[in-house]
Amino acid sequence: MSKETNSFQLLQRSLKLPCGVILKNRLAKSAMSDSLGDGEGNPTEAQIRLYEKWAEGGVSLSFIGEVQCDYRFPEKPGNLVFNKNSNFGLLSQFSKRATVDGAHIWPQIGHAGALSHLPISHPTGPSAINIDGLNCAEMSVHEIKALPGMYAQSALLAKNAGFSGVHIHAGHGFLLSQFISPLFNNRKDDYGGPIEARAKIVIEIIDEVRSAVGTLFPIGIRINSSDQLDGGLTESEALKFIRLLDKTSVDLIDISGGTYFPGAKASSDSSANGVYFLNFAQSARKITDIPLMVTGGFKTRKQAIEALEVGATDIIGLGRAMILNPQLPEAWFSGTGRDPEFPKFDSLIPGGVTAWYTMRMTAIAEEQEHELSVDLKSAIHEYEKRDSKKCISWIKKFINVAENSA
Repeated sequence: MSKETNSFQLLQRSLKLPCGVILKNRLAKSAMSDSLGDGEGNPTEAQIRLYEKWAEGGVSLSFIGEVQCDYRFPEKPGNLVFNKNSNFGLLSQFSKRATVDGAHIWPQIGHAGALSHLPISHPTGPSAINIDGLNCAEMSVHEIKALPGMYAQSALLAKNAGFSGVHIHAGHGFLLSQFISPLFNNRKDDYGGPIEARAKIVIEIIDEVRSAVGTLFPIGIRINSSDQLDGGLTESEALKFIRLLDKTSVDLIDISGGTYFPGAKASSDSSANGVYFLNFAQSARKITDIPLMVTGGFKTRKQAIEALEVGATDIIGLGRAMILNPQLPEAWFSGTGRDPEFPKFDSLIPGGVTAWYTMRMTAIAEEQEHELSVDLKSAIHEYEKRDSKKCISWIKKFINVAENSA
């Protein structure tokens, strides 16, 4: 058997997680905000079909991003909400269709914090922020201590609805990432100061979620390798955070980086051809035996194979590559399938590339990906237009929920 054939088989090798669950291969569809919810926190037929198509394409695991544990702090109005008012029947249908052919589906549970969508939220975070383009209030200790219960409630709902695991979002500048970052966490109490204190709420959430879902249910976590901002989380401190995670019951550490704060450069908009966080993952591999996933920059089968061969990662997180070809795993496993052809844009507009890929996800979900023809400016317009409509639905739904709960 040739070395090349062995390399292809490496992508298809199964992985046993610490909880005992087995992933059928080493390719995962990473968490991306698809914004395909109905504006009331529920999935739509289009969103369910999108994840069903990824499962049919041979991926071992897909993450739903974003899923909110608290409707008051969403990243976007197209996000799902997992709480006591969720439509359990729709969620059960979602999990059933997205787990065909042995695929796993894990909701990425989070709280947007300072990045909560302003038209439908009053942002809050570990510390007050008042800068151009970013404002939030400081959370009280009471509000912080309520977080583990919220995450646990969402995780238990996911388990009961048939989802095969959960993923805690502690990256990209959202709430838990803000707690971990010294740039955004200036607290003087038990939740601020050294990395051990800044990570305290994350560890408490993991423990509470584990208590709720039991020992045999997978829990993953997405973290930043760094904030890529002056004064933010450094790789050195991120490695200290991984040492803390190594003492918990998490089953998968998903390594990414960067934030969505105003003015911050997005790694995903880079024109570089390399994988973003492999060097950090190799350092992390030395200090933990928890399976690692690297997300960001994988564009070719060769890159994926080489990352697995050197032992830097156990799972390859594919984002935009899976949007360009939802059947990419099957193509790569065949040994003859081509790498996706990434589009080249004449001029970049802030947020334009992300909007373009989001609209392509919509086209895939609606079986119209071969008809998609939109420039970056038009993609932003369509994306924002859709969000504006969903904001109206979000306000109507969740203001009523709040009034009925009062």
